[in-house]
Amino acid sequence: MKNRIITVCFLMICFPVVKAQIYHLSLEESIEIAKEQSYEIQNLLQAQIIAEHELKAATASLKTRVSMNFTLPQFTETVRQYEDSLGISFYGVKQLQGTSNLYITQPLPTDGTVSIQTGLSAINDYNTDRRASTFNTSIQLRQPLNSFWGYNDISSRLKTARLTYERANKDLKRSELNLVYEVSRSYYSLLLIQKQSEIALMNLERHTEAYEVSKNKYEAGLIREVENLQREVDMVDAQNTYDVSTLNHQSLTNSFKRLIGLELDAAVTLKSEISNYSVINVDPNRAVELALMNRLEIKDREIQIELQEIQIRRQKSEGQPQASLIASWTKMGVSNINISETFPNSISYAWDNLKDRPANYQVGLTLSIPIIDWGQNRRLVRAAEARQKQYYLGKDDEERGIEIEVRNLVASLKTSLQRLQALEKNVIVAERSYTITFQRFNDGDVDSQDLSMELTRLNTAQQNHLSAFVDYRLQIADLMRKTFYDFENDVAIE
Repeated sequence: MKNRIITVCFLMICFPVVKAQIYHLSLEESIEIAKEQSYEIQNLLQAQIIAEHELKAATASLKTRVSMNFTLPQFTETVRQYEDSLGISFYGVKQLQGTSNLYITQPLPTDGTVSIQTGLSAINDYNTDRRASTFNTSIQLRQPLNSFWGYNDISSRLKTARLTYERANKDLKRSELNLVYEVSRSYYSLLLIQKQSEIALMNLERHTEAYEVSKNKYEAGLIREVENLQREVDMVDAQNTYDVSTLNHQSLTNSFKRLIGLELDAAVTLKSEISNYSVINVDPNRAVELALMNRLEIKDREIQIELQEIQIRRQKSEGQPQASLIASWTKMGVSNINISETFPNSISYAWDNLKDRPANYQVGLTLSIPIIDWGQNRRLVRAAEARQKQYYLGKDDEERGIEIEVRNLVASLKTSLQRLQALEKNVIVAERSYTITFQRFNDGDVDSQDLSMELTRLNTAQQNHLSAFVDYRLQIADLMRKTFYDFENDVAIE
């Protein structure tokens, strides 16, 4: 026995029991936890980060790029082949070579590039005992002329990245509102079952109290045995209802914890908000206007249309003449001296030669003209335009659907408010009626059947009131996610 106690103490010291965290949550607190810990939001935040970096990368593609490369001293000793009209001959090569180059490239908004290249190379040829050095620098312009009237790749990629980033932001906001709605629905469903459990417990207590009164009356010979047995059956049914409600409460609690990102071993209770609600009057025209202005579905259609416009321009450009302008300016200096002279002398001679040697110039215009493609590109352009027309039609249909949806939701919200206010009065009347009936039952003025009917009426009134409250709150949350506007606090969702 002593050894067992020592073992238990050792295990408690080495593996202390972690106390489950306890949460007493309101709806707002549940939503904040979900925004920070839920899987869906975390995944969408990463998607937003991806779109943000892609936009920055597309913007960076318009900035100057600088790079350098080096060939560090490279020694070569080999035999190479030489062919001419006299036949094939071989000669030995024994060289030490080093090079360095600096490249500066500036993309242009017109889809062209301006580049500057400067390089230095030096070779020691040990077979001929010569040292050769080369200085060169060049400036080059490459400009596709068709980008002025056709497709501009740089601006198209930048615009696509901006649209993608905007879509990611909108998608994140829509998902946040969807999450708010889902958390609200789960919260109120759990609150409903929590209240139902409380009602079931009160119902069990009432039936137990009624059974005790009935039992005392039966033992005193005031009522028949069948009435007492009926009260006992009612009490057992109430106990079973309470047990089922408790089980459902536990199941919904686990689902709620998973949704908002809490540990499954955490203890969660919800703050009662059944009596707290505000009366909201929503102008349907304003709600429709806000929905059409903010809904991501419409923004998605607009983005599709813009992206398709880019695709149309790209497809049209493939059937148009392609022209490109190339212009360059190059300066070069070389030296070839005996290997016995120093490397700085070789570089100095090459630099002097570069200053004395005239520059090289090049200007060229290339032109590619499609002549016959049997209407292939024209058909592809027509197909792209028809697809864009589909997007326009889809946008119009989406707007009509959203308008109908929002108007129906506003009308339903008004009806739910009226129903909730009416059912509040029903609960007050049912509670007063049950109190009076229970007192009359104690006094012997009514039988147990009348008491049971009043109790059933009270339970039904309370359940209907709970359902009406949940419906009203959920429709407020649904209207918020479908208009991007919080009508309860009269603020826009940013």
